[in-house]
Amino acid sequence: MLFAKIAYANTIEVCNNCQITSLKEAITYAKPNDTVLVKKGLYKEHSININKPLIIIGKNYPVIDGEYKGEIITITSDNVTLDGLFIINVGTSYTEDYAAIRIKKSKHFTIKNNVLEKLFFGIYLEKSNYGKVIQNKIIGEAIEEYNSGNGIQLWYSNHIDIEHNYVEHVRDGIYLEFSDNCTIKNNVSALNLRYGLHFMFSNNDVYQNNTFEKNGAGVAVMFSKKIKMLDNTFKENWGTASYGLLLKEINDAEISRNTFEENTIGINIEGSNRIIYKNNNFINNGWAVKVRGACYTNSFLENNFLYNSFDISYNSKVNDNIFDRNFWSNYTGYDLDKNGIGDVPYRPVKLFSYIVNRTPETIILLRSLFIDLIDFSEKVSPVFTPDNLLDNNPSTKKITW
Repeated sequence: MLFAKIAYANTIEVCNNCQITSLKEAITYAKPNDTVLVKKGLYKEHSININKPLIIIGKNYPVIDGEYKGEIITITSDNVTLDGLFIINVGTSYTEDYAAIRIKKSKHFTIKNNVLEKLFFGIYLEKSNYGKVIQNKIIGEAIEEYNSGNGIQLWYSNHIDIEHNYVEHVRDGIYLEFSDNCTIKNNVSALNLRYGLHFMFSNNDVYQNNTFEKNGAGVAVMFSKKIKMLDNTFKENWGTASYGLLLKEINDAEISRNTFEENTIGINIEGSNRIIYKNNNFINNGWAVKVRGACYTNSFLENNFLYNSFDISYNSKVNDNIFDRNFWSNYTGYDLDKNGIGDVPYRPVKLFSYIVNRTPETIILLRSLFIDLIDFSEKVSPVFTPDNLLDNNPSTKKITW
């Protein structure tokens, strides 16, 4: 009778007092494209394989407890929706990346409105395309990097929308590797052990309106091209090896309308070329921008550099990057014709920043009169810093957009 009843059902209910009392059982009996409604309650299950197109909805956040026995949910079918589950107690392994939710070689999936806690990896996408990961809350308990995983991880997964998620206390909040044409918007990634966002070998991606705050080392973007980072906030990423944003081997990108505030280094750049930095705010950072070398044909246009200890740090005497129409809070020039552009070019690289790069201990002299004197002498007659690294049209008013 039970089988006859299930055979014609479009919606299968799961609850502690129902005919079907587990998610695994419901998946077994469900037909493709059925809806499984999981009612509020505690379900101790792991190794759940969703191998057919289904809509799985949790009512009042039913708890799926994996009891630390391994991976909890694995999706291996196209066209699966997972909505409204509270998933806890993912197993930890040093040989396998157990996840609360893994999507494996699937397409057209939606993972939304889920809460994941006490996890190893949170949501792990593996060779999966054309999916959405939206409005999930992922809270880990990471203490050491070696035994913790990432909140949202993409590996060889393309055309993925990651939006309105909150991730904290994992190793890397959001991690991408070999994942192209992805959109990452309106997420908060904070208090993570290593990076708020970390991606490598991923091209044509857009990162917009995200907040990366109080992470161990900030955000790292490596070995990628044609990315757009727009309207993001990088804040309070402090530490001896920390930064708001690290760029390494990045080419042909746009970084616009972002705010870098109270980071050890706002942007740390190495081997990155043909990038447009426009309309960004750099506020109260140790270094606003630190250029470590092999960075060519970049443009810094109409940015605000406000009250940073150092605006630009440069370790080369060669410069072909453009600085134009930026506002510098340390600018002391004049504007006799009142056109909003300073009549005297601004030299953003100080000799002292050059010295600190080579002898970090000298930072204790930052506010001394001696430093003011050597900076002035370098400004008058550059010897150690690029003589053509100038903003010839410094704005005398803070730039708005």
